[in-house]
Order: sequence, then C-alpha cells, then structure tokens
Amino acid sequence: MGGLSLRPYQNEAKTAVLKEWDEGNAKTLLVLPTGTGKTIVFSSITEECVRRGERVLILAHRGELLEQAADKLKKSTGLNCAVEKAEQSCLGSWYRVVVGSVQTLMREKRLSGFSADYFDDIIIDEAHHAVSDSYQTILRHFSRAKVLGVTATPDRGDMQNLGQVFDSLAYEYTLPKAIKEGYLSPIKAVTIPLELDLSGVAMQSGDFKASDIDTALDPYLYQIADEMKNYCADRKTVVFLPLVKTSQKFRDILNERGFRAAEVNGESADRAEILADFDSGKYNVLCNSMLLTEGWDCPSVDCVIVLRPTKVRGLYCQMVGRGTRLCEGKKDLLLLDFLWHTERHELCRPAHLICKDEQVAAQMTANMADNAGCAVDLEEAEEKAESDVVAQREEALAEQLKEMRTRKRKLVDPLQYEMSIAAEDLSSYVPAFGWECAPPSDKQKARLEKLGIFPDEIDNAGKAALILDRLEKRRNEGLTTPKQIRLLESKGFLHVGEWSFEQASSMISRIAANNWRVPYGVEPKSYVPA
Repeated sequence: MGGLSLRPYQNEAKTAVLKEWDEGNAKTLLVLPTGTGKTIVFSSITEECVRRGERVLILAHRGELLEQAADKLKKSTGLNCAVEKAEQSCLGSWYRVVVGSVQTLMREKRLSGFSADYFDDIIIDEAHHAVSDSYQTILRHFSRAKVLGVTATPDRGDMQNLGQVFDSLAYEYTLPKAIKEGYLSPIKAVTIPLELDLSGVAMQSGDFKASDIDTALDPYLYQIADEMKNYCADRKTVVFLPLVKTSQKFRDILNERGFRAAEVNGESADRAEILADFDSGKYNVLCNSMLLTEGWDCPSVDCVIVLRPTKVRGLYCQMVGRGTRLCEGKKDLLLLDFLWHTERHELCRPAHLICKDEQVAAQMTANMADNAGCAVDLEEAEEKAESDVVAQREEALAEQLKEMRTRKRKLVDPLQYEMSIAAEDLSSYVPAFGWECAPPSDKQKARLEKLGIFPDEIDNAGKAALILDRLEKRRNEGLTTPKQIRLLESKGFLHVGEWSFEQASSMISRIAANNWRVPYGVEPKSYVPA
C-alpha cells in the first residue's frame, strides 16, 4: 500500500475522522466542498482501515461514483476492490474493500447473504442521500460497522436531517477557506438585470417542480442567450436546465447566436464523446438537465449558469462545483445569476455558497442586485454584507447590549460575547446532532463560568461546546478574555473582542490607576488600540 501524500486539510480531515471513531462516535460526517478531493481523503481512510485488518464497504447510488471511487483508490493507495452490484458479488473475494451499489445491496435477498458484522467500516459517498430508506436498510443490517458520511457543504436543513443519521461532524472544510488557501478557483458572480418570475412555480419533493420551472423559463431563453454573449462568449460554460427538451432547445438557440454548444442527457448514446469534445475545446458551452451534478469533472470550466433554480443548497453547490476546480490558465469561475422572482420561497443564490447566516446571504444578494451587471468577487461581497449585517444587528441590539454591559453581574452574557468578537457562526448556530440538542452538561457550565461566560442563557450542549472551543482558540491566539470584554465594554469601549489580551490589560491598568475611571483624553466609543 502506497503512503498517500495528503494536503494539510486532507490530513486534518483524516485524523479527525479516525479520532471520532476511536472516541466511540461510530457514525460521523466529513464535509468537503466539491473539488477538494473527498475521494482522496476517504481512500486514505480506507487504506488505514485495511492496515488495521478491517473490511470496508464504500457505498454510492450511481455506477459512475462507484467506478470513480474504485479507480481513485487503486491509483492513490494500490488497493483493489471487489464489487457488489447487479450480478457481481464480493462474497468469496479476498479483497478487503468492496464498492457497493445501494440499489443492489438494499434488497433483502442480497443482504441476507452477509452476516451483520461482515463489514467493519462503511463509507457513504454523497452522504446527503443517507437519510433515505435504501441506505437506512443497509445501515441497520450492518449495525456494528463504523460509518463515515462524506458530503459537500450542506445547508442547515440538510445538516439537521443528517443529524438524525450521524452522531457527529468530524471535520468541515469550507469553500471560502479552500479558495483563500489556493485549492479552489476564486468565484466572481454577476447578477444579470433580467427578471424571471417563479411566483407560479409549484413545489415537488421539497424543491421547485421542474416542469413548472420549464414553463416559466421558456419565454426568456433568447434573452438569456443574448446576455451570455455579453459575459461569457470567451469562456467554457456549463448550463443547468430543468428538462431535457429545454436543454436541447437552448443548445439550438446558442448555436444560432454563434456559440459552439452541445447537449448531454441520460439517453445520449454519444455522451462520453461529447464530454471529451467539450473538454478538448470543440464545444464552448455544454447544456444539460441535471445530469452533470455529480461524478463529472472538467477543471477547465470557468463559467456556470444555473437555469434550474433550487431551494436545496447541496444541489446548488454541486452545480456550481463543476467550475470550482483549478486549471492552468484559469483565473476565476464566473457565475451568472438572474433576478429570480419568487413570492413564497427562498431559493439558492451565489451568496449561499459562502454565507452560513441567512441574514448575511440576504444582504449579500440585495447588494449584488444593486450592482447588477458588474462582476463581484464572492469573498469581498460576503465581507461587505457581513459588515452591513453586523452594523444592523448592533443598532438593533444596542439597547439590549447596553443593559447587558451595565448589568450587575461578574460574568459576560453569551450574546454580548458573540457580538463583541463578531462571531457570526456562534450567533447563527443551530444544533443538528442529538448530543448537541441536549442541555449543557454541569461540566460545561462550570468551565464556562470559570472562563467568564454566564452559562444560564446557553440552552444546548452544542452551543456550549462551540463557545468553549472558541475561548480556547482565542486564549492560544492571545486575544481578549470575556472578563476583559465585560469590564472595558461597561466603560463604553466597542469591539473589545477584537483587541489583543495585552492591549486590553494595558487599558485596564490605566483605568485602575485612574481610580477605575476612563483616563482623560480617551474617548471609549472611538478608541482603537495602537
């Protein structure tokens, strides 16, 4: 076996998963954005499991994903796989790794051939599917196995659903971090000032009904093609559409407009040839009806257009993820977004790729609409929106925070602490896993009190754990403590959570020397430590 070389975050992910398993969290999740090598990570985890003498099942719901997993595992670790799919069976094979089709293994007759302890570990690719009955049937049969679910960035609703299947989140690598660290392409988005009315579109299985979207979209196809000439004539573009017939119609419209467009769908006999020709540059636009959301990679794609609006963030991330990989000569990914109008339902927009907080995402979407027609860097847009939202929140919470800062209490209220350190992930946190939803433990409460946080207003163990983790990280980074924040903000200083421990200590010493009054010449509301 091959001693696979991992990127730093991939190594952290592997270590975190094995740690969760070793600590007794038998079902854990790994969240990695599209293009950051999730198959490489679970291949390395598989290699470690085999080294320990364990038997591993890699589960997926599509043949292409199984083939990719087997191929990547072989190339990266030297391990071969047995297959459990259709007429192929792994029983009797001496290989320690099996790639298995969910549709095959879920059948009672097939499962009955395996003992409950046949597999020691189960890895689920595209784990957002794990909540379905087919996966649950398999997991119940192999109930003693440790389970790893791997998925791209889920939204809050997905996470709460997954929290019913998994015990913990072992590791999450975010899209902004991957871009910042140079592992994914920067993303620029343009909001096109073309309003598409979705107010009459019905819902089906929790998302917009494809046939209704098709009807709503059809009148705009020629205008969309014209806009594409303005923004992406010189880019390699993938377009996602609601139905095959619309995908084919749009291909024809684009070819009339001078593009070299092709279309692929599940019935395309020459699919592999078309994809290869697109990759080589024979075509510069590829239209499809949701075929290319999983299991297809073409790193040179540098423009994505989602004309199949969705409420499901995981699906949206997968579509955009077709263009996030790095490629020689590629500067960025351009994401064309339109002014989708819907009265009753929120839908995923570019902001949802990087914003975890709905309020920040809404503000970012509004800001981008105000700058329609201009390419906006997503990271910069998110920073601006977050700054706007923090200002709005501070204004709305000013009286509440003022009362907190003057409250006769030695400990800091959690809300005051979150606002002071600008911790958007704390203020927007919603528990997902069973242990997170439970009340804080006595041990957590005692630790919070010791570190200066008033614990009574923290209503779940997940939030308590997150705050304790943040306190530890800030201590290691030499930033202000809750008690420093409380004292200085009670004197009128703002954003003390962004100061260093030494800066806060210095000001507290000056205040103490001045009989606990703010020194002359210091204006707390505008003071910025040197």
